Amino acid sequence: MLINIKELYGHKLTASDGEIGQVQDFYFDDKTWVIRYLFVDTGSWLSGRQVLLTPHAFGRLNRDDKNLSINLTRKQIENSPSIDSHKPVSRQYEIEYYRYYGWPAYWNGGGMWGIAGFPVVMAPSKDELETHQQLHHRDDKHLRSMKAVMGYAIHATDGELGTVGGFMVDDKSWAIGELLAETGHWYAGKEIMIPTGEITRISYEDSAVFVNLTKATLHKTGK
Repeated sequence: MLINIKELYGHKLTASDGEIGQVQDFYFDDKTWVIRYLFVDTGSWLSGRQVLLTPHAFGRLNRDDKNLSINLTRKQIENSPSIDSHKPVSRQYEIEYYRYYGWPAYWNGGGMWGIAGFPVVMAPSKDELETHQQLHHRDDKHLRSMKAVMGYAIHATDGELGTVGGFMVDDKSWAIGELLAETGHWYAGKEIMIPTGEITRISYEDSAVFVNLTKATLHKTGK
């Protein structure tokens, strides 16, 4: 099912033995268009620490109760590798993170999630662990905050058409299928869905998204 990721902000997060906080943000891969991590607001529970959760840990999403269950204990989360709040997510951190939880790494294999098209929970092989150890430290500049991109200007091939108003996400694979554009006065305030495959690039310096379609073509997809 496709959901607008904005609906999940503020949802409660419940581990197997109690609440851990609420959804604050998501980090997505702007090359493969997949959500890789959820950023947790832990409140006073783990104050001063940033906590990331991969979709491997996601359980049932209850949209009526605004709750996402997490298939981990509070202790597991508390003891997970700590991330530097002032730096991008590095591959070295991801290696330590995936090794800690024993999940297969999404960057190894041909699928969206490495060995599959959706997050699976399965211990990595010895060969995969050895591959992890051979990877050198680097900042993964393709992992970006979804909240940071909200409000970016969207440019068609023939001009600006609106701003980023949301992302439509598959709640099984956590792939981003469409970007929701808010058109303002240009198209009577209607929303337009833009397939992520038509997005040529995101300029973080200019706070802009560039789309390989004309305004007239996008006009036909409005609602």
